[in-house]
Amino acid sequence: MHLTLFSLGDYCGLLDELGQLAAPLPDGLDLDRTVELVSYHSKEAVPGTLFICKGAHFKPDYLADAARRGAFAYVSETAYPEAGLPCILVKDMRRVLAPLAVKYYNEPSQKLKVIGVTGTKGKSSTAYYLKHILDELLAPQGKSCGVISSIDTWDGVERFESHLTTPEPLELQKHFAHAAASGMEYLVMEVSSQALKYHRTLGTRFAAAAFLNIGTDHISPIEHPDFEDYFGSKLKIFAQADFSCVNLDCEHAAEALESARSACGTVLTFSRQNPSAAVYGSNVRKVGHDILVQVDAAQLSGQYRLTMPGLFNVDNALAAIAVCRGLDIPKQAVLDGLSRARVPGRMEVYSNAAGDVTAIVDYAHNRMSFETLFRSVKQEYPGRRIVTVFGCPGKKAFDRRRDLGEVSGQYSDLVVLTEEDSGEEDTVSICQEIAGHVEGQGCNYAIQPNRGEAIRQAVLSCHGPSVILITGKGAETRQKRGLEYIDTPSDVEYVQTFLRELDARQGRF
Repeated sequence: MHLTLFSLGDYCGLLDELGQLAAPLPDGLDLDRTVELVSYHSKEAVPGTLFICKGAHFKPDYLADAARRGAFAYVSETAYPEAGLPCILVKDMRRVLAPLAVKYYNEPSQKLKVIGVTGTKGKSSTAYYLKHILDELLAPQGKSCGVISSIDTWDGVERFESHLTTPEPLELQKHFAHAAASGMEYLVMEVSSQALKYHRTLGTRFAAAAFLNIGTDHISPIEHPDFEDYFGSKLKIFAQADFSCVNLDCEHAAEALESARSACGTVLTFSRQNPSAAVYGSNVRKVGHDILVQVDAAQLSGQYRLTMPGLFNVDNALAAIAVCRGLDIPKQAVLDGLSRARVPGRMEVYSNAAGDVTAIVDYAHNRMSFETLFRSVKQEYPGRRIVTVFGCPGKKAFDRRRDLGEVSGQYSDLVVLTEEDSGEEDTVSICQEIAGHVEGQGCNYAIQPNRGEAIRQAVLSCHGPSVILITGKGAETRQKRGLEYIDTPSDVEYVQTFLRELDARQGRF
């Protein structure tokens, strides 16, 4: 990857243009020196590094380490004279970090078509629908579409399991730069409310932005203080888009539509209820294991087949079709992509040999996605006993503990509470908090901190027609414990193993 490098004076000029310099530049600052690297990871520092001091866990020792490795100046909201390096003081690190990253990586989002997807639920599925469609389009050229999601990341150079829905600015712009240097034409990404609120995507140009829906999530003292802040953060995506797509069927659709039209002008709507939408889906029906939907969408009109389970995925497919209509993607690529699309860890369905126990692994993790998942399961598996396995993450989205407890308790016959990226919190304490809300719905529950054992207990508890929902982690292979991510089997691996054990106990091999 070849980058045009800039002088320290160029970066200081950018900060001045942004009105973010909090003090005069220090005397003797070598403004002509070339910045070889912009980084906030001290171990990455090399001679010529402009070091960034940021984050709740920042320590002055990191700056000292960067200086020993060759950093020659640093950007910070606080001066650290003991470091012996000139300090460029700024007013708001969150507002300057993305522009610095965009400059260092040479404005890479201008060199490819980045598609941003936001919403309370459905981001991953819509992103992967779009990726499969664009992969179909690009396959004859030997190319593929990049993806940055809460599941995994592929930028033409790096492929790995993700930890954040939307990466921090330096990582994000690096992925764009990798994609552009690899010859990628498209990259689709999930855009979280936190990323928009804290300006991680500032300076990124979206060729298209899709707004799926809005519910209540991430409301807490350390995330969004209230719904208005959460919703307002989501709406910021429109100002960065060449055109936007809005779901007319979601709550607060009128406000979202008004915001989109005000911010970017060109808006395509999609709906299952409003025939006047630019993309209108109707006559939704199941045929075998597939879902058919008739779509009215100008050049993309026709009957589409979805082979990924879950009737709610029709809405995500319509969002993808709306984006494709705006980007003039050929109909055949859309048809083929949607029919072949799969999302790792999303609505993955497994059954025992007898077929009376079905386990569904899914990423559902908030009230809206839980309610949608349970309604779909009730419709598709009527009369079956429902067992649910899940947990909640530590130090974030505290409202989920109430919401998921209430919803799971309302729909389940048994809830098994377990670990789900507890981080710096105690897993059992989190589970006990959720359990109070499960019990309030009159539902039985168990607490098993070991996730594998929790899934095993859920599977082996089934002695008749049952559906087991294992939510939150999907195909992920790591758990956050403390500040570290620990390798673990995925929920998919656990389910397959314990269904075999159930078959063995029942004498079926």
